[in-house]
Amino acid sequence: MRGMNEVAHVSTGLDVLVTEQLDALRHARVGVLTNPTGVTTDLRQNFLVLRERGVNIAALFSPEHGIAASAREGERVTSGMYAGLPVFSLYGETRKPTCEMLGNVDVLLFDLQDVGVRFYTYTATLGLALEACAECGKRLIVLDRPNPITGMRVEGPLLDPALQSFVGYTSIPLRYGLTLGELAQFYNRTLNIGADLQVIAMHGWRRELWFDHTDLIWVPPSPNIPHFTTTLVYPGTCLVEGTNLSLGRGTQLPFEVVAAPWVDGDALAEELNALNVAGVRFRACAFTPSANKFANEPCFGVQVHVTDRDGLWPVAMGLQIISTLRKMYPAQFAWRAEHFDRLVGDASVRGHIERGESIAHITSQWAVGQQAFQTQRQAAWLYE
Repeated sequence: MRGMNEVAHVSTGLDVLVTEQLDALRHARVGVLTNPTGVTTDLRQNFLVLRERGVNIAALFSPEHGIAASAREGERVTSGMYAGLPVFSLYGETRKPTCEMLGNVDVLLFDLQDVGVRFYTYTATLGLALEACAECGKRLIVLDRPNPITGMRVEGPLLDPALQSFVGYTSIPLRYGLTLGELAQFYNRTLNIGADLQVIAMHGWRRELWFDHTDLIWVPPSPNIPHFTTTLVYPGTCLVEGTNLSLGRGTQLPFEVVAAPWVDGDALAEELNALNVAGVRFRACAFTPSANKFANEPCFGVQVHVTDRDGLWPVAMGLQIISTLRKMYPAQFAWRAEHFDRLVGDASVRGHIERGESIAHITSQWAVGQQAFQTQRQAAWLYE
């Protein structure tokens, strides 16, 4: 195997489509579900490149954060026009394409950069696009892109079907170790969706590759995932959204910091570092967020510094942070219970933490579900 310090040349599904498979779209009316991440390796926007090549682009469709990926989390986005094309928002009046929206479309291209985590809403948008294409008799082509946190590791509980939501489309682990193209095949097969699905696979990608082991350039898929390195901790620190603490929205380090006005950052860093959480160190920090929780209030807490990403289990780390804060600040700490349960996908986790059970004990209970999923997911693999 080549050394992991060597950068792999990767052609995305979009690049493969443009250079090798464009004839399949010559006589089709094409819709493109995308945002700024849908670019060629030299950073040209997908629908502009395709239109230049003579493809009939009939409409655009946008996920959460909009066609420009600039809307804040949870902000409803209206449909409109962009680059002279109609844009149908899938984070406004509806989150699933309607047959009316798809009326002037023969083929829907799905081209988004994912972050490899179940509760990132592009995974739900993918599932709903598959459903819509099956129901409306349209073809769906997924232009595959890397899972930035590799396609190797599975982590977290399988989603309890009772907690299904837009941050939990179906029963997969929190970190599922598939590309979106593979996830589309998994959805289509295991959920019996029956869509006319084609995945255009990447060239040059391997399951063990982190995003920065490729020659691709990171384009932020949403406002609070500004850097590839954010994705290393995101699967765990995002769980802090299910509490009353800030995770750095409205700062330059979203998801890399955890704080509140009532936290002693030095004491928290000392407590967390004493736990010897694999792959990270914690450093006391202070910030004043410009938005979201505690907007314009000084906050104190810790920044998460990744020291060994191969040794890091971010979901367990996130739970360790939450458990420690709850023990240190029982009077101030509070759950956003429903949201936390939906994010983690298992309503029993809060109870385990409240009873003071170890994070190792909590995570060990996920092993059977993870093992079953490991077997299922391999049937969807496009890359060995």
